[in-house]
Amino acid sequence: MYIKSIKLKNFRNYRELQADFSSKVNFLLGQNAQGKTNLLESIYITSMGKSFRTNRDSEMISFGKDFSSVSAEIVREDDIEGSVEIVIDKSGKKSVKIDGVKIKKASQLLENVYIVIFSPEDLKIVKDEPEKRRKFIDRELCQIKPAYYESLSNYKKVLLQRNAYLKEEIVDPSVLDIWDMQLSEYGLRVMKHRAEFIKKLDFISSEIHKKITDGREKLQLKYAPNIDFKDNIYEILKKSCDNDLRQRTTTRGPHKDDMELFINGINVRNFGSQGQQRTCALSLKLAEINIIEEETGEKPVLLLDDVMSELDSMRQKFLIKSLDNIQLFITTTELPESMMAEFPEKNIFFVENGKLQKKGN
Repeated sequence: MYIKSIKLKNFRNYRELQADFSSKVNFLLGQNAQGKTNLLESIYITSMGKSFRTNRDSEMISFGKDFSSVSAEIVREDDIEGSVEIVIDKSGKKSVKIDGVKIKKASQLLENVYIVIFSPEDLKIVKDEPEKRRKFIDRELCQIKPAYYESLSNYKKVLLQRNAYLKEEIVDPSVLDIWDMQLSEYGLRVMKHRAEFIKKLDFISSEIHKKITDGREKLQLKYAPNIDFKDNIYEILKKSCDNDLRQRTTTRGPHKDDMELFINGINVRNFGSQGQQRTCALSLKLAEINIIEEETGEKPVLLLDDVMSELDSMRQKFLIKSLDNIQLFITTTELPESMMAEFPEKNIFFVENGKLQKKGN
């Protein structure tokens, strides 16, 4: 799978853009704040329907404009061509078309374009708070399991309603009970998907990590659910009701889940070096690519957002060698000869103030 071309209108600092891409490697070269990450963001939303940088879709509209549009031509396995078009108005409302047909539900966009983003923020997956690891898990699962997307969306909606109600002056336990039943139903589905995914992620990432470290380190992942599978989620929510009322928020459930990482039996988040934490993050991202291909039969598009400068030469080389027959978009402020030599088939684009110029043009 690869992105053949993209058209932008009023997207961030791109007033208008049309670009054709290599199915192999595309370097986006330019100084900071010129629009490199904006272009990656536009590619990313063709897969997930939302940004990896903001929860407000209206922020992607150019200043002073009423709408923004992104149109991408994609080529799937077996050379089957398709298209995705997304229009966002200033209220944040989205209109999405797949192959020219308007879709009714956001989940219909999933399974059309598979994209993995790797940025300096992802290097913090290991050491940051549990929310960072939940987002990583959710982002991957939403792409490959539409049923998970539905369950997670429903869980979040009910959670939002329950939390809003807990802030009321008078709370009726019978009303809470309705939401508790819904939370337990959707929450159990979310937890089952996460447990299965982390088990697979553990197996694949540990093999990758072993290769990166020449067998010196054994990486192990463990699902750390906020509520044990053996427990009745509904009963746990009922028991924590008094505490929820005091804190005016839902204190138990999969929205508090975590994933623990260990190297040779030692917790990496608490006791690992920065180098070990970064190697773990690299192992996770490469495992993410493998899982998408295994689950869907499609190779995802990989967006590397200024991440090469954050990796040492050893990790850079391993990353490059691992990316066989996959479309790459790499943003960078400079392009060393050593990196250029690694990618014989490539396009180089210069990015300046929302303008894209292909080298040689």
